Amino acid sequence: MVRPSPRAQIQHLGRHLIDLGFLGLMVGAACWPLNLVDRWQDRLLERLPGFGGGAWSAASLALVLVPMVVMPLLLVLQAGPWKDGRGSGIPQTMESLHDPERREVLLAATPTWRRSLLWTVASLALFSLGREGPVVQVGASVAHALRRRFPALLRGLVPGGVLAIAAGAGLAGGFNSPLMGVVFMAEELTGRFQSALIWPGLMVCATAALMSHWGGEPLYGLGVVANATPETELLLWAVPIGLSAGLLGGLFSSLLLATARQLRIRVLHHPWLWGLGLGLLVTLMLLVSGGLSGGDGERLMTLLIDDQQPIATSWQWLGLLVLRILAPIIPLAAGVPGGLIDPAFTLGAVYGSGVIQWFGGDPHVGLALGMVAALAGATQLPVMSMLFALHMAGDQQLLAGLLLAGVLGAYAGRILLKLPVYHALAALDHHDPNAPAEGST
Repeated sequence: MVRPSPRAQIQHLGRHLIDLGFLGLMVGAACWPLNLVDRWQDRLLERLPGFGGGAWSAASLALVLVPMVVMPLLLVLQAGPWKDGRGSGIPQTMESLHDPERREVLLAATPTWRRSLLWTVASLALFSLGREGPVVQVGASVAHALRRRFPALLRGLVPGGVLAIAAGAGLAGGFNSPLMGVVFMAEELTGRFQSALIWPGLMVCATAALMSHWGGEPLYGLGVVANATPETELLLWAVPIGLSAGLLGGLFSSLLLATARQLRIRVLHHPWLWGLGLGLLVTLMLLVSGGLSGGDGERLMTLLIDDQQPIATSWQWLGLLVLRILAPIIPLAAGVPGGLIDPAFTLGAVYGSGVIQWFGGDPHVGLALGMVAALAGATQLPVMSMLFALHMAGDQQLLAGLLLAGVLGAYAGRILLKLPVYHALAALDHHDPNAPAEGST
């Protein structure tokens, strides 16, 4: 076999890097509007008493009544003409990786923009939803469309590998964290770390994050956790908080799956009735919490990190903890597009910062350990959870504690949830008799 000349190898490498950069730019550009919606949501939350201070006004009361209108509308659309836009987006992407024959249906342009638009409306109605579901599917959908348009694009990689890389790049673009996108691809989408995908994945994820957050999100998305705790003490705190917050994350995912099994058929058969009821619950939670139960949770975590404590008493803390469990479950279980990473992360932050104060510890340490453990318990992805925590509230001195809390949280979550939540949701979707039929758009 004739070995290619050095010049030919350099040319091939150059074309490969250009292809990777092009894919990353396209994924990042597609994620940019979703990131913009996330910033709009933060501005709306600032109008509510829990975030902006002050009392309820006519405008803020009108804002929290919006879910009573939006929820029925979303469920009617998802039960009828837009049924292919129902669901998070990550289980659909995972199914497209495992079943190539379904890619034309699951990653087509129509369900992708419908899912993104449904999520946009839900987010602006202050539903407690993350954006990782839509951005992951957007990334995979962009790669699928580009491979159809340009068959020679990244032809050195198998189609499933390109889709997994682009899906991870969608997550990287959504949260300005290239390494998290690569680890999510390896830990969740492919199930293994392999250099054939890690190297190109880093290139695509970095380019996507740069494009989607041009002049936008800072290096540490929520600020920097102030930490003067010695490493030994940090590790000691990581054990109880890691285990308990991991159980809490596992409980969150277990309740989400159980509720989804009960609601799935009911909301499809009676979308108006269930929409009004569920929308009323979302509105009541917003009223009771002063708005703190609303949104993806990033704005709430920023308040906690900056010591702008929105929680005055232990009873308020317990109440908010319950609401931050229920608020995401209601729309996600009903099939509204969104994600559970931000909500699980926020749940852990609220839990950890509150419980550590009972024992005289630093609430910032509890916040950091709690958020990584709860996310790991909810998703069983400890490495991705740790990287997400470092990016969103970075202090590298926390690394040892975050690693221990993440691993313990993932093991604790597995006690309550034998199958990782995204795999369980994908299995639920796979057996859904009302899923889009082959060839529908």
